[in-house]
Amino acid sequence: MRGDFLAVRFIFLCLIVSVISGCSVQRPDAAFNSSGAKGKKHIRKGSAYRTPTPAIEPVRVDYLTLLSEVTNPQIYIYKEKRRLYLVQSNVVVRQYPITLGIHPVGNKQTAGDGRTPVGNFYICQKTPGERSDEALFINYPNKRDAQRALFSGIISPLQFKQILSAAETKTAPPWDTKLGGGVSICAEGGQDNAGHGDIELYSSDMKELFEVASIGTPVHIRP
Repeated sequence: MRGDFLAVRFIFLCLIVSVISGCSVQRPDAAFNSSGAKGKKHIRKGSAYRTPTPAIEPVRVDYLTLLSEVTNPQIYIYKEKRRLYLVQSNVVVRQYPITLGIHPVGNKQTAGDGRTPVGNFYICQKTPGERSDEALFINYPNKRDAQRALFSGIISPLQFKQILSAAETKTAPPWDTKLGGGVSICAEGGQDNAGHGDIELYSSDMKELFEVASIGTPVHIRP
C-alpha cells in the first residue's frame, strides 16, 4: 500500500519537473542590455515597423476667438466632409463649408484632371484682389508628388530638382509640368480654374481666411 503511494508521488513529481523544465522564465528587460547594442529593438527611420506619427487632432472648439488673435494658424481640409477647419494651438477657431473641383474624389495626378490634391502643403502664394479675386495658392506639386512623378517618368530630373528647391525656400513650385499646379483656396466663382482642383469658399469666409493666412501657413488636405 505504502509502495503504491510512493510510486504515485514519484510520478507526480516527475510531471512537475517536466512542466517546469519546458518553460523558460525571462526577465522583462532580458531583450536589452545596458549598452543598448545587443538585442535592443531599434525603430529605424523608414522601417515598416515604425510607429506612425499620430495626426494632430483639435482638442476643443472656440468659434468666438477673434481673428486678430489667430497668429499661428493651420488649415485642415477634409474633402469628403466638404469642410475647411482653421486651427490654432489645437483649437478649431473657424469652420467653413467648401466646394471642390469637377472630380473631387481621389488624389490629383496630372494637370487638368480636376482633382484636389491630398497631402501636407503650405501657402506659397497669396494673391489679393477685389470682391471674389482673393486666392491662397498651395505648393502643389510637393516633394511627395514629385517623387511619385519622377519614378513614373512623368517629370524630368530637372523638374524634380526645381520642385524640391521650391519646397526648401517655401516658394511656389513650377506649375507647367505634367503634374499641373496653381491649386488655390479661393472664393466661389473667383477663379476660373475648374481643372486645377481648387478649394472654394463663400466670399465672406474667404475674406476671413485670407486675413489670417500667410506665406508658409500649413495646409493639410485629407481625403
